[in-house]
Amino acid sequence: MTDGASRFARRWEEGFPARPARLLGVARRGYSGLLGAREWLYKRGVLRSRGLPVPVVSVGNLTVGGTGKTPAVEVAVQTLAALGHRPAVVSRGYGRRTGGVQIVADAVSIRLDAEDAGDEPFLLARRLPGVPVVVGGNRYDSARLALERFGVTAIVLDDAFQHRTLRKDLEIVMARAGNPWGNGALLPAGPLREPLAALRRADLVVATGAQRTEDAAAVLSAVAAHAPGVPVLTAVYAPAECWEANRMRPVSLAELAHKRVLAFAGIAAPRSFDETLRGVGVAVQQVLEFADHHWYTPAELATLEARADDLGVEALMTTEKDWVRLRKLPLPRRPLYVLSVRLALTSGEALWQAAFTRACRKA
Repeated sequence: MTDGASRFARRWEEGFPARPARLLGVARRGYSGLLGAREWLYKRGVLRSRGLPVPVVSVGNLTVGGTGKTPAVEVAVQTLAALGHRPAVVSRGYGRRTGGVQIVADAVSIRLDAEDAGDEPFLLARRLPGVPVVVGGNRYDSARLALERFGVTAIVLDDAFQHRTLRKDLEIVMARAGNPWGNGALLPAGPLREPLAALRRADLVVATGAQRTEDAAAVLSAVAAHAPGVPVLTAVYAPAECWEANRMRPVSLAELAHKRVLAFAGIAAPRSFDETLRGVGVAVQQVLEFADHHWYTPAELATLEARADDLGVEALMTTEKDWVRLRKLPLPRRPLYVLSVRLALTSGEALWQAAFTRACRKA
């Protein structure tokens, strides 16, 4: 991430100085007005949500990035499958070079590469073999294609809390347990896509990075103020698998204990990656941060290799999402380890199961 982008991201967390805050406030008020107009149109039936004859589960958030939506989609798919459904995943496909509605994966194979699918839909297709994955800006059209082409019996929407054209049976909102709303301002002055009052549309709120509900005090406070009665669950990122990309061999976490590495990540919350690595005993010497969804270049990998030489580390380490975006490049000389994580609920599992069961009954 460039120094300018990094400073801007920090201001989203901490707040801007007075003059930039005033300038961004003008843009924020314009954005807020658009949100208010859209809400007014939906309340009066000018804009309508269309339903589907199958359960529709949405996983989204109130802020820009970094809340664990992708691993939560994976858990949602697994939950629906355990209830006897054949689910499909529908996503916008952020950053893809294709347009329109596209099939990323069918019930047999992955049909699009990450560049054409978007990094997160491709990652979900890889993690959920046999589950159709469809991308498209219009979630209703994409979901209809999944129903008609693959005969699925449930839809999981990725990053769709703000998408209102498709009626949902279960609305899950993801939030970070720590500093969940950043500086508390709407875009572009802050990370909020909508005011906190939008939490009232949620059926469940999941706070990531918390072992107990009391570790998510800021999330609990916001939900109590704006959406009383909506359950708050907690979850953490747990290592799922690790492999050495150079030789595509699996690596046990025990093998990585105390290994000195240079870590790098182009995700919205790179600190969570650092915490996960340290939690399994990896001796992280430095974490280099890139912008979320960053596509790497050979020159950047060479720079990472040079930095690893300076630090005298044994290996490089990155996330599965980053590996999706660099796997076609010449890999570094030293080992490059890739860590995949899953979302593990630490409280509220019974509430999660009950919410899915209700959604399946009412659809």
